[in-house]
Amino acid sequence: MTQAWVTLTSVDGRDIAAPTEQQLAAALAELYARRKKGGADPEPASAALRFGYDDGLMYVAEVSSTGDIRFEEWSDSDCELALAAPRRMKASQTQAQELWAMMARRQVSRIRELAWQ
Repeated sequence: MTQAWVTLTSVDGRDIAAPTEQQLAAALAELYARRKKGGADPEPASAALRFGYDDGLMYVAEVSSTGDIRFEEWSDSDCELALAAPRRMKASQTQAQELWAMMARRQVSRIRELAWQ
């Protein structure tokens, strides 16, 4: 049987397997706090939530401290074949948290229906 997994790569680059809602919220709070500080960091920071299956598909929702979100669909966890062009949007912290909650619940079809640019 195929095993599903979810991994959060935090702002500092640490991977957290099966993150809790509190860990997701904390990662987004850190990102959006950097956004409010303004020009403190010349490089925007980001965190990514990945959801996939041991033997197949992987989805990535990366959120930047600028409020930009990028959603990608891959054939596998090695990112060998993109299944669709990356989708992008600007989002508030609340919207980003809703997106990550959908990812954690494996609701890819609902994510595809969002108002992507």
